[in-house]
Amino acid sequence: MRLKNMTLGDINFQRKYGFYYIYFILIVFYGFIIYILPSDWRKPATAIMIYSDPAAMGMFFMGAIVLLEKSENVLNSIAISPVKTEEYILSKIISLGIISVITALILGAIAGLTNYFEIAISVFLCSSFFTLLGLLVASKVSSLNQFTIATVPFEIICFLPPIIAMFWFDSCLFTIHPGTACINLIIQTGNIYLNIGVILIWFLLLWKIVVKSVKKMINSVGGIKL
Repeated sequence: MRLKNMTLGDINFQRKYGFYYIYFILIVFYGFIIYILPSDWRKPATAIMIYSDPAAMGMFFMGAIVLLEKSENVLNSIAISPVKTEEYILSKIISLGIISVITALILGAIAGLTNYFEIAISVFLCSSFFTLLGLLVASKVSSLNQFTIATVPFEIICFLPPIIAMFWFDSCLFTIHPGTACINLIIQTGNIYLNIGVILIWFLLLWKIVVKSVKKMINSVGGIKL
């Protein structure tokens, strides 16, 4: 019940600050791009669009969300409440995961993709992974500028290998990359269980690090600059 209430609270928080409008703009813009693309290009282009935005948007949003929560003293309230760190993190994962999946499914439908189950699973798992990355960075910075700079290495590591594997050089080493696994699920390439397993392993490894980092952040809430 507590997790449910926190998730609903996060959804309202995101709606209040216009995050859903951004997703709506993404749907309209990318939907138009997909519609005018040649049919041969739609599948790979849609996979990249879904991975780069609906799936990965959690990382970019987490900076703004956490910094806003700090400025509004939300974390101070959480620090003295019975809410567990894991519940705080899960509510972020679920709330952003839901809207990411909805956005991805709409784009997939526009592109003519029919593997909705694989798309939903891959986007939710990847969204969860990127949300954890965003939380990890956001827990260690105090301004949006710091967050933007700190996420650059993660952007390169997360986005460059899957694109290289998709268009230029496909190596077995890339199969252990969560981004490659996500794109493979979307375009139905490779073993579905292997792809899901890769994302889950990375998620679990990152989960332990993020829980420790977020717990430290909540226990030592300080000043914030927006």
